[in-house]
Amino acid sequence: MFLIASPQLQDPFFERALVLLWHHDADGALGVVINRHVDHPLDDVLALDGIDLSDYTNGVVSWGGPVETDTGTLITTHRCEGDDIHELPHGLIVSRSQDALVSAARARADLLLCLGYAGWGPGQLDTEIAEGSWLFADIDPDLILKRREDAYDMALASLGLTAATVWMSPIEA
Repeated sequence: MFLIASPQLQDPFFERALVLLWHHDADGALGVVINRHVDHPLDDVLALDGIDLSDYTNGVVSWGGPVETDTGTLITTHRCEGDDIHELPHGLIVSRSQDALVSAARARADLLLCLGYAGWGPGQLDTEIAEGSWLFADIDPDLILKRREDAYDMALASLGLTAATVWMSPIEA
């Protein structure tokens, strides 16, 4: 699912963030911010020996989150094999494996590389949702792979909302 930061969320890491969440259970949650692009194109960030990266000259790289920012998380529709492959709705694949990245790049597949990721400990994300920090929506692959500058607003619009019409408050238990 998508996590959409509440318009009132003032956290510098997640203000107006759109997060692709690929894991959420009793042990915690993992996701990547998909709408914070960094200033380096994909072909500058990647150094894959023997792979033609000319198709990625204008490829966008996103800041995925504050955890392990020197590592990458791949989002693609390319069918990857191996460990650390997470299959999501709409044919999306998420992986932190370099083998998956190499496979997608060799296939010249549509992909988004996110540097770092967002992680929540046990119960932490549930608490943040109850406090009114996050909305959630179904995944829209176009907001990920088409690299829309207005992805945050489009995700809110998918719920019939705008940033001006949302006021989040804690859920009363």
